[in-house]
Amino acid sequence: MLQVLPALVSGGVERGTVEISAALVAAGWRSCVASAGGKMVHEIERHGGQHVTLPLASKNPLVMRRNVGRLAAAISALGIDIVHARSRAPAWSARAAARRTGRHFVTTFHNAYSHGNGLRRWYNSVMAEGERVIAISQFVAAHLAEVYNVPAARIRTIQRGVDLARFDPARIGAERIIRLARQWRLEDGRAVIMLPGRLTRWKGQLDLVAAVALLGRADLHCLFVGSDEGRGGFRRELEAEIVRRGLAGVCQCVEDCNDMPAALMLADVVVSASNRPEGFGRVIAEAQAMGRPVIATDHGGARETVLPGETGWLVPPADPPALAAALAAALALTPAERLAIAERGMAHIHAHFSTARMCAETLAVYHEVLFPAPRPRAETPVPGLLAPEQETPRA
Repeated sequence: MLQVLPALVSGGVERGTVEISAALVAAGWRSCVASAGGKMVHEIERHGGQHVTLPLASKNPLVMRRNVGRLAAAISALGIDIVHARSRAPAWSARAAARRTGRHFVTTFHNAYSHGNGLRRWYNSVMAEGERVIAISQFVAAHLAEVYNVPAARIRTIQRGVDLARFDPARIGAERIIRLARQWRLEDGRAVIMLPGRLTRWKGQLDLVAAVALLGRADLHCLFVGSDEGRGGFRRELEAEIVRRGLAGVCQCVEDCNDMPAALMLADVVVSASNRPEGFGRVIAEAQAMGRPVIATDHGGARETVLPGETGWLVPPADPPALAAALAAALALTPAERLAIAERGMAHIHAHFSTARMCAETLAVYHEVLFPAPRPRAETPVPGLLAPEQETPRA
């Protein structure tokens, strides 16, 4: 099995790749991943997977063309049966390499990619070319059918999963939480609003800053947990907006965090303010698994993971007043109300969104591709013989 993606840096695509690789190894498969590398490579190798470093993050047509030969050589050398593409640029190379070597080709559609012009739609379309196209939510599956005319017979909806062993409040020791609180210089007695996610405009950090300003409270910590991944311009804009609104003592960017379960335990409310639909929204699912109240924008995959009024709130995108109202409601919860939300959120995620379920369903797709069920033969009745359903039962 060869999974192909741009790089192994951070994010939901990368995390899903690592989880599927571990599940493959545990099930006795040979797991290989091809990417440009990154800090998560060691996780692939730690559980027994193999990593192939190729310049797959490049969108340069010449590099992409050369990647076809590189991937074809790797496929042949490693004895790969299925090539699973997880991102558009490397998918073009992966599809050509799979065809050249006669291997199966599977894709995962991770979001409803923008398709405002014909060229963009053509570029995205490679992700709809798999023998099976995995959609990470019902929202994405509907997009596949509507925009790319992928027949239902080729779509498999497999919602993303949460590692319930890792995101388990009972397993988070106090020392881990205290360490982060000291690192981030959080003051006792202040409620914590947390938005985990890359520092990029569409994640809605500016909307959250505006909403916190509307609350008019100085007794809060609003934490933006995530790297700018080279987007220094947006980070500077975000920090300038924080200062402009007089929130320098309230809002802060705290970079990436290697212990997100402990980080989520610090939060009184976890926010996803994305102004474009998320394909799934793993952070909101992880926060509910940790028993945190959540607020998400009312579109995309969040509609499948948040139970409004039971585990959190859904608010219109790019609407700071609505977000501020939801924040006020979350921060006003009584201990009993908070406990009830926590119990409902954890039960909801455990029942529907586990990593174990996601991995089992994905491996079932691989098995289906390798060993398709034979089509039933249309049998012509022989005169004088009963059809099977008409036979007299045996004693």
